[in-house]
Amino acid sequence: MEDEVDRLVAAWRRERPDLDVEPLEVLSRVSRLARHLDRARRIAFSEHNLEPWEFDVLTSLRRAGPPYQLSPGQLLTQTLVTSGTMTNRIDRLTKKNLVERLPDPNDRRGVLVRLTAEGRDKADQSLAGLLDQERAILGELSRAQRGELAGLLRQLTAPFDNIPT
Repeated sequence: MEDEVDRLVAAWRRERPDLDVEPLEVLSRVSRLARHLDRARRIAFSEHNLEPWEFDVLTSLRRAGPPYQLSPGQLLTQTLVTSGTMTNRIDRLTKKNLVERLPDPNDRRGVLVRLTAEGRDKADQSLAGLLDQERAILGELSRAQRGELAGLLRQLTAPFDNIPT
């Protein structure tokens, strides 16, 4: 089975035989798959009236376990945004009654961000929708192939996840 990347690579090999275009065979597919995944995510989230960034914050809190709260700094680490962006996001989610700010009992100047019951429901429902979309994307692969692919991708992504900030 041939795909668009095969055609792209063949064209570059024809036009630039002096270059090793092998990385395109993997990373162009990863890039194209990321675009398809982004579309699937947007569809899953729009069915629950969420933006992708809202899903990221809500599910970070949901994964924290009861009482489903984190400090803004912990949310920054998990969502890879600036503090100004996170403050804006928390404000917007608070207005939608999906999160609430609470005083941090361990730091008089600090706050904690807690998922509301409505926020928890949105996180749970949108995650289920996302998983349906992702299963469809992976539908051509066997369980063993999915495991192998996950392991290979982990080898590529782990160094980026372990860079000191």
